[in-house]
Amino acid sequence: MKRFFLLFLITILVHSCARVGSPVGGKKDTLAPKFLGSNIDTTRINVSRDIRELRLDFDEYVTLKDVNKNLIISPPIKNIKRILPSNIANKFVLIQWTDTLQANTTYNFNFGNSIVDNNESNVLPYFNFAFSTGDKLDDLYISGEVKDALAAKKQANATENKLVVGLYKVQDTMNYKQKPYYITKVDNDGYYELNYLSPGKYRMIAFDDENGNSVYDPGKEKVGFLKEPVTVEQSISGLNLKVYPSKKPLKYGEMKEVPGGILMTFEGAPENVKVLSLNDKLQDIKVTHRPKSDSVRIWFDAVKNNVGQTANENLKFSYDADKKQDTVSVFYRYNAKSAMTLDSDNGGALIPPKADFKMASNYIIDKIEPEKWTLRIAGDSINQQQFTAVISQTNPYQIMVKSDFVIGKKYQLTVPKETVSSFYARNPQSKRFDFEIDKADNYGSLTLTLQNAPASSYWIQLLDASDKVVYQKYTKGDRVRFDILKPSEYIVRILADNNGNGYWDEADFQNQVFAEDAYTYYKTVVIRPLWDTNESWDLNDTRSLENPKGTSATGTETAVPANTNPAANPPAPVQSNKEMKTTTELLKPVR
Repeated sequence: MKRFFLLFLITILVHSCARVGSPVGGKKDTLAPKFLGSNIDTTRINVSRDIRELRLDFDEYVTLKDVNKNLIISPPIKNIKRILPSNIANKFVLIQWTDTLQANTTYNFNFGNSIVDNNESNVLPYFNFAFSTGDKLDDLYISGEVKDALAAKKQANATENKLVVGLYKVQDTMNYKQKPYYITKVDNDGYYELNYLSPGKYRMIAFDDENGNSVYDPGKEKVGFLKEPVTVEQSISGLNLKVYPSKKPLKYGEMKEVPGGILMTFEGAPENVKVLSLNDKLQDIKVTHRPKSDSVRIWFDAVKNNVGQTANENLKFSYDADKKQDTVSVFYRYNAKSAMTLDSDNGGALIPPKADFKMASNYIIDKIEPEKWTLRIAGDSINQQQFTAVISQTNPYQIMVKSDFVIGKKYQLTVPKETVSSFYARNPQSKRFDFEIDKADNYGSLTLTLQNAPASSYWIQLLDASDKVVYQKYTKGDRVRFDILKPSEYIVRILADNNGNGYWDEADFQNQVFAEDAYTYYKTVVIRPLWDTNESWDLNDTRSLENPKGTSATGTETAVPANTNPAANPPAPVQSNKEMKTTTELLKPVR
């Protein structure tokens, strides 16, 4: 008898502990979970401020997918204690917290696409649940679209959109290091809704919440904002924003040994940096820094000054970066392998017609002696070709060699050792460069006619499929021509130099400074060999790049490669108005 009872008990336990799984056979379930009710009264008003949990019941077993990324509570509730289900599916969703709720406040729980059924992972999209600790449920909203101003292509649905839109209450002290009072996610189509808003004045911000903390991190996340407060007295549709790269706060990074000396780096882009050596035996140094660059090079002769020759040596420096001052140090050890080098900087042995031959060094170039170099046509050991060589004005690590290069000819350029100088070094080895001038038949050209062109100068860029800048010009006016382009499909982008400082400036939310203007052509441009492609672009056309093909028409200056510079009878939980999938009597206008 005892044995029979034991077997019966084990059978019951096994069945009660069995995992909730998918049914075998039958028609596939394609329906999303259906909301049945909650632990909060159906009117969902005058909810006690001391309530500590929200329970939502459904008609089938559900799980939560990426709930930490999807769930947004507005206004924020701190100290969330538990969220269920976690590992095992349930017919309810439970959120528990320890905070006391605010008085006369409408709380909205936006689950995004996190609620899915357990059997087929059917999503309950854009699910919201709201309740109020006051005698009415606020029902105002703001909706619109958010776009990435520099994104060449519309984001693919498979890629998670991390953009969010938030509202801060306007008050005497604004703390942007806290979560916005209201916040919502932007969907993969760029659409957002901020629902259940109370009347008032708000500061509006959109940002790419890369770390998922619902707080804007300057310099690390893209940002868009409105300078003037938004007054919410009635619902607002079509309030659109663009996000731009954001300005990094200036902060010292690190120092490390590099060929020729030390590299000092910063977060942010200092305009001016001054560096002094605080080492008795290292006073003869050179410091190079380009304005708006995050890198500073400190050059010195380690051998001559007997620095770091046999062991790590602690070197100290002081810096003044845009009036931010400090003293820093680095353990330096001289690396004999970090000699000065020269290499071709043309992207291959084939040089486009009417282009310069370019070579680059890992050291900044201070002086060259081209009179000691030789340029010959391959196979001709007697006749030397006339040429000139100059250090690039825009890149001090690069040398431009100009000559009457003949299409189809192969050339040999010999650079003897110690004929290219840096501050404290020379090229230690001779170098021969072999290259060929490519045929013009292998290249095409592009002429762009712009409508509503920027009044200022601007950079016009040609990007490849990976969004890498391949060609770039700094110019002005309503007509731009690129000659000698490699056949391919290019994305065209314009960055306006509105303030004329020679740099494209990012958004600065702290100081309420917008980023400079940016435009992306809504279709790609196709360059074919021997074709002169003509395109007309109205910069006021805000269409996204969705059609992968551009238009071409038949048909020498070389393009310059880019440098690295949203009641008594309240609504039930609703889905997004974007698709008008409301489940209640509250209907909002179609955008």
